[in-house]
Amino acid sequence: MGLRLFDRLKKGGNGGRPSGVRARATVSEPPHLMTTYEPAPREFPDDDPLREMLRQQRHAAALRQADRWKTHPSAPPLLQEAERRLEESLALVPAGEITLVRRIDTDGDDGEEALSVAPFLLDVYCVTNAQFQHFVDAGGYDELSLWPEDIWPHIIEMKDRTGTTAPRYWREGRHDRRLSDHPVVGVCWYEAMAYAAWAGKRLPTEAEWQMAASWHVKSDADVLRRFPWGDAMNTQRCNVWLTGLGTTVPVDAYPEGAAPNGVRQLVGNVWEWTSSRFEILDPEGQPIVGEMPMYAVRGAAFDAYFEAQATSQFRTGQIALGRTHNLGFRLAMNLEDAPWMNA
Repeated sequence: MGLRLFDRLKKGGNGGRPSGVRARATVSEPPHLMTTYEPAPREFPDDDPLREMLRQQRHAAALRQADRWKTHPSAPPLLQEAERRLEESLALVPAGEITLVRRIDTDGDDGEEALSVAPFLLDVYCVTNAQFQHFVDAGGYDELSLWPEDIWPHIIEMKDRTGTTAPRYWREGRHDRRLSDHPVVGVCWYEAMAYAAWAGKRLPTEAEWQMAASWHVKSDADVLRRFPWGDAMNTQRCNVWLTGLGTTVPVDAYPEGAAPNGVRQLVGNVWEWTSSRFEILDPEGQPIVGEMPMYAVRGAAFDAYFEAQATSQFRTGQIALGRTHNLGFRLAMNLEDAPWMNA
């Protein structure tokens, strides 16, 4: 996963291992990406544009376009349904503070940056293959308004195993129907960003992601969690290497590993893209810059070997065009963009 910045283990941790940069380990693809394939059936779009957006689970996008539906005869009940479904899919992450480790060579606090995080909304689940299929079927790769202009020449390179524009491990532009409720993988940062824009949401920042996982909320109790459920690793609460599955699981698995607000799988199953550039400093305090831009990814995956990788503080990055078998994403929203949540 590119550069891996290990978090400093607290006293009493596993041997007090210091921070450092580790080279990427070579991991074989999970079995379900190499064997038989059962393509998901094609679905027929709804002729009604508002109903079609709800079918595609673009509830946030539909609500953002409320003025567009003023003359729609069924707008009130459909928009109410969109609000209900969107509210069910989101969880509130309260305001709090997090600390990002910026330096790779220090045992003190001079390599840390304290950040305040405003309250926001985060998807309970990662984006699934079935959800991303809607984006593909709707021509998301052809809608250039969803993509930055400098990446247009690279869109044609975002192919699946059969040369169709789609996530890397699909075939003929279809996901395996047996994995419909698994997180979509094999998508780069730009694909995640394009899907987010299409859905009417955004990627969380790295600080927001860490806030959701560590639950360091503003309260009288100064609690900082190493894992979403507490301070001790438990392989019955997440899907990592030591869990022994060797592949992804449905996004709603491991409810006992959820954060206090119900967000699932912030640890394990797949790494998650964030909107933040991955930046670390050398011993002189200068940014370490690679040949290609890197973005922060968080959360560890089913093949994460070290316990330190699965903590809420662990930082790592991936090149923006990276499309790996263990990297997906979830979406977020600004609280002010969902006024009905406080109605």
